[in-house]
Amino acid sequence: MNFGFSSAVRLKHGWQFDLVFRTGRREKGELVRLLFVERPGDPPLIGVTVGRKTANASRRTRGRRMMREAFRRLLPWIKDGVWIIASLREKALERSSRDVYMDIACSLKRRGLMKNDWPGFDWNADKEGETCA
Repeated sequence: MNFGFSSAVRLKHGWQFDLVFRTGRREKGELVRLLFVERPGDPPLIGVTVGRKTANASRRTRGRRMMREAFRRLLPWIKDGVWIIASLREKALERSSRDVYMDIACSLKRRGLMKNDWPGFDWNADKEGETCA
């Protein structure tokens, strides 16, 4: 199973972001807002954004890293045919990567974007009992 986050799984072009922002559906989590559009036949593609008003450059970079890591762990279980943009909310910068991962995972699960064989919210093998609120 590949847990990479290569350029092949990222939204790279402005028109792709524009399509998702204009026509996509929204899921609002506590820490991350997801916008997504279904594109049957395409692999899942992910884009991450942090607005300039959110924080200074170094904190925005940390936020993007947290979201990329969460998607890197979740990507093998995201259904095919969906383009997703994750936008970090300001209060997420005060939280841990694990919290951001849980918020993204819960949002994807609520919208039915996870495959049936997804093993659950297991960030680490030694943690048990994590569920969505």
